[in-house]
Amino acid sequence: MHVDDRAGVFWRWWTAGTTSMVGSAVGAVALPLTALTVLDATAFEMGLIAAASYVAWIVIGLPAGVIVQRLPLRGAQVGADLARAVAVASIPLAWWWGHLTVAHLVITALVVSFANVLFDVANSTFLPSIVDREQLQSRNSLTSATHAATQLSGPSLGGFAVQALGAVPTLLVDSASYLVSAALLRTLPARRDDAPDRWPPVGELIREGWRFVAYHPVMGPGMWAATAINFVCGAQYALYPLYLVRELHAPAGLVGVLLAVEGVGALVGAALTTRITARIGTARALIAAGFTTVAGAFLIPWGTGWPAYAAFAAGNVVFALGTVVLSVTTRTYRQIASPPDLLSRVMATVRFVSWGAIPVGGLVAGALAGPLGARATLFIFAAAVVCAPLALLFSPVRRLRDLTDHDRDDDPPRSAASALTVGGR
Repeated sequence: MHVDDRAGVFWRWWTAGTTSMVGSAVGAVALPLTALTVLDATAFEMGLIAAASYVAWIVIGLPAGVIVQRLPLRGAQVGADLARAVAVASIPLAWWWGHLTVAHLVITALVVSFANVLFDVANSTFLPSIVDREQLQSRNSLTSATHAATQLSGPSLGGFAVQALGAVPTLLVDSASYLVSAALLRTLPARRDDAPDRWPPVGELIREGWRFVAYHPVMGPGMWAATAINFVCGAQYALYPLYLVRELHAPAGLVGVLLAVEGVGALVGAALTTRITARIGTARALIAAGFTTVAGAFLIPWGTGWPAYAAFAAGNVVFALGTVVLSVTTRTYRQIASPPDLLSRVMATVRFVSWGAIPVGGLVAGALAGPLGARATLFIFAAAVVCAPLALLFSPVRRLRDLTDHDRDDDPPRSAASALTVGGR
């Protein structure tokens, strides 16, 4: 593919993703407000809706890599977009017909969650096929920066839309964004890979992807570092509103501002990742990012009164900055160092472990916050995030300047699927 053509393909891919991200950010405001204001949902029901949004990573996180590998990548992304569009659009339809229930919202969240898993694995696997290796780091940074920007602007747009249209009709904005994304992705070139005459058993493929990541001297520690951070993120998602409202007595407007500040840190981290890794090396940047998240996590629950608000905002910025640098760096390395036929399973394995830790962290935080309080629990989880840099320090990563230094003298391993070429046994 010509360089200019590849650039055009990337920007269509980026526009599709940005459109759906903005829609999702709007929907993230409209869906809970639908549950609260239209259906008068209880706290337990709100918890069910939130859990349904993440549970798919635990249920199909590992097989998602195999599923994506066996499907056309472009078709998997378009299909996931269409499934999300239909699921979200069903809420306004049920409301107009007078049949909307909390169970409907939970089922919708489940469908969107499962589609998100397949879309995310396919999307991250697709990117290396349309971007040159030298540009992967900057393109991943741009994607993370875009996500941060939508997290900053999306809730405000969602709030304005809900005020103007109502909570339920606003969900049509989310549904429409998925349709636009699907239409744009449909224009991208299909990745043409030779499929084997006979695929190995699914379990064998899953185990192969797991072994490759878990026993890889660089990817393995990176996955466990990300898991530690996401475990803490799950606790933060569960505790932040409780901490700000019940313990700091922050007014509602200030709560929204303090929660949105995280996007500033993510945006700064995405903008600086390429410069940081170029200056000190990707391996050293990874370890530094791990310790940065620790500093941010300990700063978040510090202080009382207005100093506590400032500490919360500053800690959020620092924690998000470190998290994004670690995320972009490890994701780029996986895309570069994974054999092409293993990439979807590598991505799925890492997502299964690290993103599966998010709901677990939320559940553990909820159990601890009852007897201990939100502030004490946040300090406990700040101590837990120390596991992120330790996972890197007690691995070969600590001896490297760049993560790719480890691979220069190694031949890429072959997988069971790569051995079964077309026309093979």
